Amino acid sequence: MKRPRWKQLSLRARLGALVAAAVALAVVTVSAISWGITRADLYDQFDARLQSYAQLAAKAASPEEALSTLRSTSSKPGPDRNNGLTVQFRSAAGVVTGTAGAIPELPPPPPEAPFSVSRASNVHRGDGDRFRMWTVSGSDGGTVQVAQDSEDVEDSLARLGFWLLVVSAAGVLGATVVGRAIARSALQPVDNLTAAAENVARTQELSAAIDVTASGEIGRLATSFNSMLGALSRSRDEQRRLVEDAGHELRTPLTSLRNNIELLIHADANPERQLSAEDRSRLLTDLDTQAVELTALIGELVELSTGERPTEAEERIALADIVSTAVERTRSRWPNVAFEAELADADVLARPAALERAVLNVLDNAAKWSPPGGSVQVTMSVEGDTVRVRVDDEGPGIPEADLPHVFERFYRADTARALPGSGLGLAIVEQVITQHGGRASADHADRGGARFDLVFPLVAS
Repeated sequence: MKRPRWKQLSLRARLGALVAAAVALAVVTVSAISWGITRADLYDQFDARLQSYAQLAAKAASPEEALSTLRSTSSKPGPDRNNGLTVQFRSAAGVVTGTAGAIPELPPPPPEAPFSVSRASNVHRGDGDRFRMWTVSGSDGGTVQVAQDSEDVEDSLARLGFWLLVVSAAGVLGATVVGRAIARSALQPVDNLTAAAENVARTQELSAAIDVTASGEIGRLATSFNSMLGALSRSRDEQRRLVEDAGHELRTPLTSLRNNIELLIHADANPERQLSAEDRSRLLTDLDTQAVELTALIGELVELSTGERPTEAEERIALADIVSTAVERTRSRWPNVAFEAELADADVLARPAALERAVLNVLDNAAKWSPPGGSVQVTMSVEGDTVRVRVDDEGPGIPEADLPHVFERFYRADTARALPGSGLGLAIVEQVITQHGGRASADHADRGGARFDLVFPLVAS
């Protein structure tokens, strides 16, 4: 379906048209009200003068005497045709007893008004002239009618209407020009925003922010646009660093894997340099270990890169259930390490699978560093409106210089380089905890090992 022509106009054109229409409506309304007020005021003055004429005429003995008296008191002396005065007497029976003035005979007063009530009415002649007539009670029980040409009032109203029309037309024209100027000025920040967006789309340069000079909704839009560009720039920088770090971390295991494979191929191609069964078994074991490490590393990379866009729905869960399940799974992986858990009742709003993976990573890290026969202590405690999950191990602990970096991607302390791992597990932990509105921290345990605290906001009961 074709859109209406109004919707096909640009925003600037629509805004300009709306401003022009609003100003034009205001000008026309004010002009019409002004004309109406002026008309009412002129006729009130005209009727007041006509009423005083009628009251003077009622005291005269004849229409001619009344007309002479009115001419002497009129502010506009001259022939009858100039002031247009007419005086007419009627008897109590409604019969015309005398008429003097510009009109041969005045019509009777409106039948709905009693003669004792003074009132004005319009009189139309066949030649198009308009008169205003006032009727009062006479001294003999009849009525006295005084009429005067209302040409002056009509001419004044016509001139006023003409000039109001001219002013209204000029106002509409001015409103159109002003409306276009207002639309251009008001939409200038939008034009800047559009140009900036087009520049970003063309150059892929996310640092090209726009100056926020406007206030209100346009200023908020520009600020939001700059915030969006900043977020996109940070996201792209993080992705670039992730790819660079991943390439660096993958290079070493891939090189070792390729060397072992080339050694096996070279041995098979040269029978005189066959490997012993022990060496061959050791190489195959290394290949299997390296393949497992690469698989784990790739899986963690995928999780870390997609974890910033969680798809799992949040739900209210008992945190103790998540921690208990993670402890049981870790206990089965590390049978040589003892796990002690002291859990508490606390509900959190979380994504169960992601949260369990984060707790598993912390427990796996603690078990990896614990000596055979050592123990990992897991405690939960409610502190105000938060709940803390604390994991202590009996390993060598974290050097002071490494504490600020344990949650960084691919960071591995010098003492950990000989152990299996990708350096991504704790980075995933911090990412998941932050997404749940909590925080993760590392410190020294009282027993000399490492301590990890995971703090979550509680859900009100």
